[in-house]
Amino acid sequence: MKLLEIKNLCASAGQKQILKNFNLSVNSGEIHVVMGPNGAGKSTFANVILSNPAYTKTSGSIIFDGKDITNLKTNEIAKLGVFMSFQSPEEIAGISVFNFIKTAKEKTTKKPVDFFDFKDEIAENMQELSMPQGMEKRDLNVGFSGGEKKKNEILQMLELSPKLAILDETDSGLDVDAIKIVSKGIKMFASKKNSIIIITHSTKLLQELKADYVHILVDGKIVDTKPGKFAKQIEKEGYAKYKE
Repeated sequence: MKLLEIKNLCASAGQKQILKNFNLSVNSGEIHVVMGPNGAGKSTFANVILSNPAYTKTSGSIIFDGKDITNLKTNEIAKLGVFMSFQSPEEIAGISVFNFIKTAKEKTTKKPVDFFDFKDEIAENMQELSMPQGMEKRDLNVGFSGGEKKKNEILQMLELSPKLAILDETDSGLDVDAIKIVSKGIKMFASKKNSIIIITHSTKLLQELKADYVHILVDGKIVDTKPGKFAKQIEKEGYAKYKE
């Protein structure tokens, strides 16, 4: 079943056009990887899907789970089941990790969350992600290391259980052990009922995961799509042949 369909999407930041007839199709149960040189538009397309106001869609369409979300607001898209992790997660003082995720879950499911059940669930997932006990009581990302912030993003994904998770360079700046833990969290989340888009510069994360497709993004559009194993070839050869 097709979960995400992006057709001829064009978007700009200010006067600069970044996405140029961008096309992408993702079925339920699939893991897609988007790679490309710096400045190709990888983070832009993720932000455009979520209607980040820093970008303007000028043409094209985004269909998610059978619904046109092209012109919806970010919170409306999130409530439909789209999640995005960030390269540099924001620090928010005064709001604990626990309360942030609990509130987000209640907003997306439109149902009250049982405090004690949620407490047990989040404790279990934190243990799986090797997050220290008590971290859920700390202010969101405040004083967290880079690895802790990325694990916290994966924790949010597990708790919110979206239909589509977009992971924007979740592996950047992580050591080998942290990459394995993040990969473990992604595998815990992955199922036939959801889909994952991983934006990355490296294949380290992919060594732990089995991707279905790898897309090469150059100058605002996808120029090649091949099976997941193609990522290793790209890491060796680079993107020179796509820039000719």
